[in-house]
Parts: sequence; C-alpha cells; structure tokens
Amino acid sequence: MPPSLASRLLFHAQPGQPPPPLLLDPRGVAPELTPEIYDFIALALRAYVSPWWAKITRYDKDLLPQISAVLSHVIRCLDHRLRAQDLPALVFQDVPAILTQHYRDYRNAASKTSTAYAAGGAASLPALFAQLQPHMAVSPDGLLDREYYRQIVDHILRATLPPETYDPEPERIIIREVVVKVLLDDIIPRIVQPWFIQKAILDLIGDPIEPLYITPAVPLKPPAAPAPAPPSNHPFSFHNLIIIVLSALQSFSGMCLALIHGYKQAITTIKLVQQSPPPSPKPAFHTAATAAAAAAPSAVVAAPSVLTAVPNDQLPASANVTSLASVPSTTSSVSSTPPMSTYSTPVATPPPPPGALSSHPKFTYTQHEGPLLRDPHPQQPPPAYAHAPLLLLAEISSSSQRFSSTTLLTTAHMLCASLTPFLDRLLPHMLYQFLSPAFVLNLVRTGKRTLFPNGYPGVQPPDPTLEEQAELRARLVAWRGKGGLALLTPILLGPDPSATLGAALDPLSDAQCNLRLVVFLLDRILVGLFPELSGSA
Repeated sequence: MPPSLASRLLFHAQPGQPPPPLLLDPRGVAPELTPEIYDFIALALRAYVSPWWAKITRYDKDLLPQISAVLSHVIRCLDHRLRAQDLPALVFQDVPAILTQHYRDYRNAASKTSTAYAAGGAASLPALFAQLQPHMAVSPDGLLDREYYRQIVDHILRATLPPETYDPEPERIIIREVVVKVLLDDIIPRIVQPWFIQKAILDLIGDPIEPLYITPAVPLKPPAAPAPAPPSNHPFSFHNLIIIVLSALQSFSGMCLALIHGYKQAITTIKLVQQSPPPSPKPAFHTAATAAAAAAPSAVVAAPSVLTAVPNDQLPASANVTSLASVPSTTSSVSSTPPMSTYSTPVATPPPPPGALSSHPKFTYTQHEGPLLRDPHPQQPPPAYAHAPLLLLAEISSSSQRFSSTTLLTTAHMLCASLTPFLDRLLPHMLYQFLSPAFVLNLVRTGKRTLFPNGYPGVQPPDPTLEEQAELRARLVAWRGKGGLALLTPILLGPDPSATLGAALDPLSDAQCNLRLVVFLLDRILVGLFPELSGSA
C-alpha cells in the first residue's frame, strides 16, 4: 500500500507507518479521524503553501512538517478546550437567544423601511439592521475586517502554543494567513447566502413528497374511453372476507410491534437519562484560570466566630459561569462595591440587617463558628434548556399573531416547565447522541471533499440562478411535515401555512444581515473556547 499524502508531505514516513497521535484522548472518537485530519492538513498545505514555497526554494522539505507540528499542537489544545465546554448551554440557550434576537431586529428594521426612521426612506434594510446590531468586525456596507480575524487567530496561536513555538514568526504568520483566507474568502461568503441556508434547511427536513412543478404531457390524440368493467358475479365471498380479516390483523400486529418497540426505546432512554449526572455549569477553560486555581489558598480558612464577607470572585469558577441567555444585570450596584482587598481578611463587624445581606450581588455573608467553609456547589437555578428553543420557535412562527399557535406554545411552555429536571437531562443526552464519532468523522470528510474536491481547491461552483433560488424557497414554503407533525402544522402555522413559512424565511433572505448573524455566532463559539477574548480572564 503506497504511503498517504500526509506521510509523504508532513512526516516523510516509511510505507505502512501510522501517523503520530493527534488527539489527547482518542477514546470516544472514530479511529479514522486522526488520518482524516492529517490528510486535511496535508491538502491545505499543498494547496496554499507549496506553490509559492517551491518558487523560493525547491530543496527545503522541512517547512511543511514544521507547520504541521504547530497545527497538531493547536488541534490538541482545541480538542482539550472543546471537551471542557458546556455544549448544551451553547446549543440550547445561547444559539437560540442569538437567533431570536436576529429575527426581532430584522423585523424591527423591516418595519422602518420607507419611513421617516429610515432617513426619510433612503436607508436600506441592511443599513437599518446594521444600526441595531453593530459589530466592529463588519463595516456598515457589509465588509469583514481581516485585521480583526488576524488578531483572533494570532491570540489563539499564542494561547495554545508554547513560547518557543510561538515566537518564530514565519510558521505563525503562514498559518494565520491561511486560516483567515479560508475563513473569510471561502467559507463565510458562501454560508451567508440565502439560497445556501434554504438548501441546508431542505436537506435537514427533507423535500415535499410531491413535486411542485409538473408539466403534463400533451396527448397527440384524445384517449379512448375505458371499457366498462364487467359486473362481478360474486360481489361478496368468504375468500374476500378472509383477506380483509387477515389484512386488519397484519395492520394491528404491525401497530402493536411499533408501540412495543417505541415503549422499549423510551424506557431505555429514560433509564439512561435518569442515570446521567445532573447538569451543572462548567467552568470556563483557560490557562490563567487554571493557574489561579492551582495557586489559590485552601478552601478551609481558620477564622473566629465572626461574620465574614467572602467575595464571590474567589469562589469556584463553576459558581459564576452562566450562559449568555441567563446572565443577570448587576450594573446598578457594582459601582458602589468596595475593593476586593477590603474583604480578603475576616472583618469583625456587627452583622448587617437581613435586607443588606440579600441585596448585595457580589458578596456572600455567612455566620459561622470555627473554620470558614466555602460551599463548592452553591445553589444554581436549573438551566431550563427547553425554554430558549420554544421562544425561538414562537418568534420564527410569529405565534403572537394567532390565538391557536399562542395556546399551543403556551401549553408547551407549561409542560416543559413541569418537566424541567427531566428535560435538562434528556436534551444533553440527545445532543451527545447526535454528536457521535461517526457524525464528527463525516463532518471532517465532508469539509475535505467540499474544499478540496479533487485534492486541490476546486473552482467555486456557480450560484443558483434566480429561478433555482425561487424553487428552493417554494419547496420550503410548501413543506407541511409528516406524521403527527402534519396534524400540528395548521395549529402552529395558522390558516395560511405558506404565508407563515414565507415570513419565517424573510429574516434569512438578506446576505448582509446573515453575515452579522454568522459573526455573532462565531464570536460566541470563540469566547466559549477562549474566555480571555472577552476580557474575562
């Protein structure tokens, strides 16, 4: 078997020698994932580095292995940080919150077009939307700032690489420019297109059963009238009765088998969910926090029987990290907070009144005798993972305009509120079942085939024509669901489902508005992996 491209370009290995391990913990991932990632790296370096490096020097074969070593170290650190992330909070809380705000701001901007609020009707819809969702990485005319993402990639390299590897500039600058080029020139401009989003939704939910446009064939001659069927001499017989009874028994047995299978699957899932640990917010992962935790004093502090003010900033990180969808505002009382050093030692003062104890957002007062014990697991409100998706569904479907959909979603909210402890276990279980090793492997392979269809960057396929884009939208508007979902569609979407679905697609029908949505989603993912980017370090 000939050596792979990664073995020849990145390692100069002998035939049959496997590549070095890439992930820190290979458990829970497909064994083919490491070769696929190495192959992806080799294709990217051959496409974006080898052409110009071969013109500088033809005999130096060490640059690509050095860049590969840097990328391997970055991937290991990213894998470690990604495993420490609270993915359910990202998927079920923050992403729905960002999407809900996008829909609200788009409809707010659309209502102001051609009015006095739009500079006398001269401002376009993207300009009005940019005023509602400004971002330093996007210019008012919808252009991305390359320097913004250069700084982000450079920070990622500085946070994931040791100093001796980060200091040399050539490899670092090459990696930074390749990542920025692929992200800003190849990925983002395509995924913000309305037709791309509509096609992705169609692939997710499936096309309608019947085709939309059917051109009937024009017959050359009128069809002959069918001959009348001869009257049956035996309209009813014992044989027909047996067939009807057996068909009914077969349908009944099939329904019973489906119910039994569904019952067993539900019982198995409920047992797995009940055995899973309760959801708890994970601490934000970064090196500074880890070093601070290692150097922090012990949780048991000898102190007399006095009232002690313990800053919440010194409590474990898991007590303070919350989701974007549930962060309370404390701006009204932060300005009057004394310096933290004032409360670093026990303060022998009379206990303040009970109202003062509960009204201060930054400090927790405890009356104790003997050692001061910090509670490592303070009481946290339940995450309520089903709340934000229901709000997003209500915003997409404009349920407030119809009584039936409002009643349906209100009932769903009450059911989810009563089942919050179970749903907070079920939804993360379903998420991790979806993010299986096979799914991650297929995702890497799909990205490799998309960016390098023939081993090299392929020519960008032409965008669909206006007729094809209109057909994609018509297919989505004609969607009605299947099975039990088809019964709820008229209640949720109202008497005119096509108009409701069309209104739901409008906030995703402008590329410049979609660009800001993608930028905010990307920022949320990056801040989750590198909290120091938001200044929280």
